Amino acid sequence: MSPELLNDIVMFAIPVILAITFHEAAHGFVALHFGDTTARDAGRVTLNPLKHVDPVGTILIPAVLILTNAGFLFGYAKPVPVQFGALRNPRWDMIWVAIAGPAMNILLALVSAILLRIALTQGQTVDSMFVQVLMASIQLNAILAVFNMLPLPPLDGSKVLAPFLPLALARPYLAFERFGMVILVLLVFIAPMLAQRNGIDFDLLGPLVLDPAQAVVRTILSVVGA
Repeated sequence: MSPELLNDIVMFAIPVILAITFHEAAHGFVALHFGDTTARDAGRVTLNPLKHVDPVGTILIPAVLILTNAGFLFGYAKPVPVQFGALRNPRWDMIWVAIAGPAMNILLALVSAILLRIALTQGQTVDSMFVQVLMASIQLNAILAVFNMLPLPPLDGSKVLAPFLPLALARPYLAFERFGMVILVLLVFIAPMLAQRNGIDFDLLGPLVLDPAQAVVRTILSVVGA
């Protein structure tokens, strides 16, 4: 393994594990706050990464994307179990539980940006590993926040939208969860790659996720003056 490749793996491994761990833990903590003990009973209300890591989503997929120079990073953890019916006010508390994960990613991006500004003012260069990890953390957390807020089940955005729908629509909409991730992967990742091989420009990832995420990054950096 080349030093450059090892550097890339280390640079992304730390932000990936932290981002996914804090994201899932936030769901569990907020669900517990609103009365659902399911995540706590399963041992998932914790910041221990080993409780949240998914071998495929947290390790294999990000590693493959890094090794193949895919140009973007994607991953996921084991979803924290939440019984929305056990919440004190299921319909509306669902929103707070769902938004907790993306909100945590924004907070992590903000903290990383603050540390980045401190590092740069203390003489760290943009080539240093610490600065590179912080920059990767800002970008990764922004992407995860935007991606998870897409209103397609089972992503968090669907749980934010569902309470505002009539029950006759909300139930089948959320039931779509079993197919949502497969369709999302096909539309956002597989279809663009197949289209590119045939000379067709079909990019949903850019306008739906990457462009809004870059806007979030610019806003955060501007706020902290980094």
